[in-house]
Amino acid sequence: MKLNYAGIQDRAAWEAAGIALPEFDWKAMCAETEARPTWVHFGAGNIFRGFIARLQQSLLNRGLVKGGIVAADTFDFDIIDKIYKPFDSMTLMVSLLPDGSMKKEVVASIARGLRAGSAHPEDLEELRKIFRNPSLQMASFTITEKGYALKNIQGQFFPFVEADFKNGPANCSHAMSIVASLLLSRFEAGAAPIAIVSMDNCSHNGEKLRASVMTVVDKWLENGFVSEAFAAWVRDESKVSFPWSMIDKITPRPAKVVEEALARDGVEDMAAIVTSRNTFIAPFVNAEQPQYLVIEDRFPNGRPPLEEAGVYMTDRDTVNNTEKMKVTTCLNPLHTALAVYGCLLGYNSIAAEMRDPELKALVEKIGYDEGIPVVVDPKILSPMDFIHEVVDQRLPNPFIPDAPQRIATDTSQKVAIRFGETIKSYVARPDLDPATLEFIPLAIAGWLRYLLAVDDAGEAMACSGDPMLETLQGQLAGVKLGEPKSAQGKLSPILSNATLFGVDLSAVGLGEKIEGMFRELIAGPGAVRATLQRHLG
Repeated sequence: MKLNYAGIQDRAAWEAAGIALPEFDWKAMCAETEARPTWVHFGAGNIFRGFIARLQQSLLNRGLVKGGIVAADTFDFDIIDKIYKPFDSMTLMVSLLPDGSMKKEVVASIARGLRAGSAHPEDLEELRKIFRNPSLQMASFTITEKGYALKNIQGQFFPFVEADFKNGPANCSHAMSIVASLLLSRFEAGAAPIAIVSMDNCSHNGEKLRASVMTVVDKWLENGFVSEAFAAWVRDESKVSFPWSMIDKITPRPAKVVEEALARDGVEDMAAIVTSRNTFIAPFVNAEQPQYLVIEDRFPNGRPPLEEAGVYMTDRDTVNNTEKMKVTTCLNPLHTALAVYGCLLGYNSIAAEMRDPELKALVEKIGYDEGIPVVVDPKILSPMDFIHEVVDQRLPNPFIPDAPQRIATDTSQKVAIRFGETIKSYVARPDLDPATLEFIPLAIAGWLRYLLAVDDAGEAMACSGDPMLETLQGQLAGVKLGEPKSAQGKLSPILSNATLFGVDLSAVGLGEKIEGMFRELIAGPGAVRATLQRHLG
């Protein structure tokens, strides 16, 4: 069985293999999308294929929409060439259930994939044609928070962004510049309204996207490439809106066990590839079944009935509160604690960590005991139900091949939100004292111990990528496992860095506690385990 339009005509074979097929006419969907496009999505990877495209598939299956989505990638063109084109832009979605079973579905709601880069002018012209069409309602994004960044960590514009400012809309390369140039095409074709919707997993995502696009537009205005009328149109959110959203679904890299299961089912050519941009991707997506998407309902040119596909359409405050619930209390802090301690203890599976008594107790203490008392309740979702699902079903799912090493990436960019926000809530509440916190400080101490790049057995350990890694390791230079006194004076400058943690940890009474825990953790080989047992036993 081949994953393409011709291949799925043998419906009996796919159904015999337990693989659900689309319930709409794929060719009619493609024709409708060509004539009257409504949705373009930037970022053609797994979260899009395994979650967002399935939303449209659900609507197509029920006859609630007629057109599909046009996918575009501004970064990794191999995804389009090797994962989209050979398979008619179809994806085999595999939901990994906690009982070990798999729920499989062919997702065929993507009409086509395009390479949004100056090296492919024919694809860019197709995108311009789509953006000129007044039928287009939205452009959405899953390009990661880095995709919106115009500046380096020193606050300087990247050289290629500076080149975009200088070269103008006709010859640009950065994703944000390309979006600005496509908006210019739309403006010049009649200025029909549109929603520009970040679906990336970062705080205030719509605000970040809008700020980056407007920076490009303002620079082009300054350099004489665009008119004040165009800049005013992009600024006017009744014409070009930038809704906020919260997204949640774990979509790890494709697993060999899933590839082998599909081969046994008779599905051909499912092997994963590594692209020239080092993306590990396959014609299938494997992911957990739980998923959440909450979107601010500001679409000036209309939108698909996404609420019929399970999306929460609401106001900005509710989106913000849902994001805070997830990122500061109910999921992300638990993930980070598991990530750093999992690496130190030699784990390569989050699910395996949840079978470790001390690690399971650590995340329960961080979540239930220290987080829930200050959790933001978004009202549309119950924080307690959400965290129970995370702790009891999602993190322990042994069939989700997610690794602490992946989650430990860029931790310095996350701790201010994942731990700092809860600490700040304790500071703000007259009935709570941040100095009473025990387990969030233990997670922070664990991260600092992780930065030594030595595991609990005393062996060298690779740290995941992080823009602050070199700086922080430099500050910890001279700290040695087995020599707690070597930490003297090393941690105080780090812990008092309010930019890093969102709060000066020493000023709120946690500095000495974290330093004490850190000294426990570096007492010698086995000290990480002993420290966890001491605090969680």
